[in-house]
Amino acid sequence: MPYEFDEILETIKMTEIEHFDIRTVTMGISLRDCADRNIDITTQKIYEKILRYAGNHVKNAQEVERRYGISIANKRVSVTPISIIGDAFGQDEFFKIAETLDKVATEIGIDYIAGYSALVQKGFTKGELELIKSIPKALSQTQKVCSSVNVASTKAGINMDAVNLMSNIIKEVAEKTGDRDSIGCAKLVVFCNAVEDNPFVAGAFHGISEPEVTLNVGISGPGVVLEAIKTAGGIDFQSLSELIKKTMFKITRAGELIGRKVAEKNNIPFGIVDISLAPTPAEGDSIADILIAMGVEDVGAPGTTAALAMLNDAVKKAGLMASSSVGGMSGAFIPVSEDAGMIRAVERGHLSLEKLEAMTAVCSVGLDMVAVPGNTSAETLAGIMADEFAIGMINDKTTAVRIIPAVGKKVGDYVDYGGLLGKAPIMPVRELSSKAFVLRGGKIPAPIRSLTNEIFFCFVLLIISESLYFRRKIIHNAVTSSKP
Repeated sequence: MPYEFDEILETIKMTEIEHFDIRTVTMGISLRDCADRNIDITTQKIYEKILRYAGNHVKNAQEVERRYGISIANKRVSVTPISIIGDAFGQDEFFKIAETLDKVATEIGIDYIAGYSALVQKGFTKGELELIKSIPKALSQTQKVCSSVNVASTKAGINMDAVNLMSNIIKEVAEKTGDRDSIGCAKLVVFCNAVEDNPFVAGAFHGISEPEVTLNVGISGPGVVLEAIKTAGGIDFQSLSELIKKTMFKITRAGELIGRKVAEKNNIPFGIVDISLAPTPAEGDSIADILIAMGVEDVGAPGTTAALAMLNDAVKKAGLMASSSVGGMSGAFIPVSEDAGMIRAVERGHLSLEKLEAMTAVCSVGLDMVAVPGNTSAETLAGIMADEFAIGMINDKTTAVRIIPAVGKKVGDYVDYGGLLGKAPIMPVRELSSKAFVLRGGKIPAPIRSLTNEIFFCFVLLIISESLYFRRKIIHNAVTSSKP
């Protein structure tokens, strides 16, 4: 679909007045051909390949920014899950890979490099265990490396052994970066149903079904949607949904244009546009403020989840109409520390951890950038994660937990990272114990909806058997009625 001049003028307005930007252009690079049993050869191959493809990524993105007048907030790289590349390695070798990723990320000038990751929803390989155990050291001694671990899926169920392991890893990361408000935890996310083409950190990685290299773009624009809703006034729900869809259509079109131009400058294929509404700590760039403009008094009020569900649905529908390349997570993000309205709601006591969890059932991801007291136990963290991943598993959607048990902090305190990571008030956590539950270990089985092929087969058999039954009955009746 060609871009019209009126679209360009509207994009300029969105950029200059309504906080619209491109949140990230993330280059995904396959490192599968970098695997070698010699760690020095592996790290050299990784360094050279990332430098070869992404050496001019920042420069090219900046040229596109200047040409079109649209800000690109972050230039990032994601790579193949490192546990796959280094499956024969131990913790020390994995740490060397983390150092290499950090070194090349610094040299090429990107904001973050993601993919220090493992996919363990069905169990661990030896290499995956070693990588996971190396995460605290890797995140505490690097600046730009981000890590993610997928521990559950609708097909596999919830690997509670992995959940328990990750709860302890999160605690260790918090301790090792405790002098910096436990910032390492802001670079670590645990997933259910992780997607392979996510451009957002900390959860990005270049999936095994992805091509050699690709360019994925993540858009922003809560301020644009907020302004449209405020201008429209008290319209009914159907009209409000249509308004959000029309606004998101424009945002998606602008985002894909920028993404394709950056891919073209880098001479690589364009991948997907992730249409997630990603807030920032700036005033007027908040998902919470959108929900308030829709009519709830504050985030946490009755109706909040319904408003968020409607917003998320309209965002997805608009994106699918605007582009044939929608991917990633695509919806609305609700990270506490990165959203000024969410921060206010927590400060006022309107938004609890439990209400936030309910909201994650209808938005893009999950409990994101949530800070809790430093004395929160590993078992409690495991219980929080298990709840969140149950939502993802049952509903066949991506859910995630990026939680910060901030060392030395208690309710009423803050962690403050500045920039896009923002500032988070410490949220209270229920003191009831889930230790006996989470430490049962093993796996929470996959739900019946995971058996899609089997259910379809059974459905077909049922139809056939019923058809044969009625056919026999008709024949029987016909034979019986024809007898004298």
